[in-house]
Amino acid sequence: MSKGTPSKGKHNKRSHVLCRRCGKRAFHIRKRECSACGYGSSSKLQTYAWQRRTLNGVRTK
Repeated sequence: MSKGTPSKGKHNKRSHVLCRRCGKRAFHIRKRECSACGYGSSSKLQTYAWQRRTLNGVRTK
């Protein structure tokens, strides 16, 4: 199979649907887990340290 246009036509399966907690289209159907908020794997919202803004190299809460 070639890598170009013919293979792009095979990308028609749905892997993510709307999340009932955050509303984003990030809930993985087979994993039963939201990649945006962590629903399905955690009761707390998923957050990362890099999401917080820094001012002059000092992290703010």
